[in-house]
Amino acid sequence: MDKWHLWINGKWVEGKQYEPLHSPSHGAVIAHIAQATVEDAKIAIEGAHSAFQEFKHMPAYERSQILSNAVQLLEQRKEEAARIIASEAAKPMKAARTEIIRTIQTYQFAAEEAKRIYGERIPMDAAVGGENRVGFTMRVPMGVVSAITPFNFPFNLVAHKVGPAIAAGNSIVLKPAEKTPLSSLFLAELFQEAGLPDGVLNIIPGLGPELGPILNTHPYVKNITFTGSPRVGKEIRKLAEFRKVTLELGSNSALIVDEGMDADAIMDRVVEGAFSYNGQVCISIQRIYVHRSLYETFLKKMVTRTKQLVIGSPFDEDTDITAVINKDSLDRLVTWISEAVGLGAKVEYGGTVEGPIMIPAILTDVPHQAKVIQEEVFGPIVSVMPFERLEEAIQLVNDSRYGLNAGVYTRDINRAFTCIHEIETGGVLINDIPTFRLDHMPYGGIKDSGTGREGVKFAMMDMMEEKFVSFHWR
Repeated sequence: MDKWHLWINGKWVEGKQYEPLHSPSHGAVIAHIAQATVEDAKIAIEGAHSAFQEFKHMPAYERSQILSNAVQLLEQRKEEAARIIASEAAKPMKAARTEIIRTIQTYQFAAEEAKRIYGERIPMDAAVGGENRVGFTMRVPMGVVSAITPFNFPFNLVAHKVGPAIAAGNSIVLKPAEKTPLSSLFLAELFQEAGLPDGVLNIIPGLGPELGPILNTHPYVKNITFTGSPRVGKEIRKLAEFRKVTLELGSNSALIVDEGMDADAIMDRVVEGAFSYNGQVCISIQRIYVHRSLYETFLKKMVTRTKQLVIGSPFDEDTDITAVINKDSLDRLVTWISEAVGLGAKVEYGGTVEGPIMIPAILTDVPHQAKVIQEEVFGPIVSVMPFERLEEAIQLVNDSRYGLNAGVYTRDINRAFTCIHEIETGGVLINDIPTFRLDHMPYGGIKDSGTGREGVKFAMMDMMEEKFVSFHWR
């Protein structure tokens, strides 16, 4: 439908105001989206709280079945879902299809993990006074989860919040990214058809600054899960008080390419990691440190391979590079490249703008203080620098306020373990790019990259309370 309403308590609810949603590719209006007010958010939270009173008693096998039903329904409509991503996010169709495959897998993992919520037996008689007692822990759902999601993976990053919340027995109020609300709204009737009780999932598009305070402070909200910028994450942390908070924030992910590597063997993977979805990925490769012995060869091959990327419409099957999400992002990327060049950097390839598209940019001689090194680029820009000693590369990787993922290509197991122990990130991926992620593995960062972990099982742990029980039997 052209006009999308709010989804509250299992019903479409008209908004007081609707805003046009524009395609990043051609600028045309593709839908009109209801904008939730603070009062709408309050009604959604109260409805979710009411629904939780029943949903928390639903057996695990029934929650699992609902998620499995959603998997089957999404599988039947996966091409439609992929086209929604391409339309509202300008993600190339082949990447959009990959995202939907991952989304289906994420909900499947949630269906499986719903049946694997375990406690622990505590040996009470290990302490004096613990005789004749049995102690154990239980994991119980918390209540209303407030979920705020970004534009770049509008189906799968939503799944990483909705799936674990349902599997754990919680209810959810979801505020999708302003730029990509259709992917979330698509889920409303799908989950209803899957058997999810009304009120367990509520979807309220709107402006973050307006809705953020009530989504983060309402007394019925017990858990907050947010993916977005460090600035907003810090504001949420202040508002959240004693609530559990999972923050998946920014990154400037680095890749180390050690001596002795075959540049040809890894080049496709490196270019994919740097420029997939125009670099608009939290763990996109932003900094590459290459051993001096193969630096020139590596750089030449990377430029050659990058030139082969296909630029065009997201709906063309061969397209690799499409429009940046909006003009503000495009203008920022141009400014950051100009700043780097002003500081002495050289543009080896790309960086020019064609309409809403930026040609993928490869920079060299980039000073460490430049924004394209220090901040999160979130665009098709990568900087390639040489290093002499591994310790030097590790130091440069760590000299950052971010710490999400880092990748290391090396043939030396001792150097691999040096990187594992010394690199300061939430994940270190040996002989792979930092952009690698599977949906059941723990995922999250340190420093300004956030707190907590996603990956279905790990997200569920953050969405439940641990209750201790002591049973005195005689």
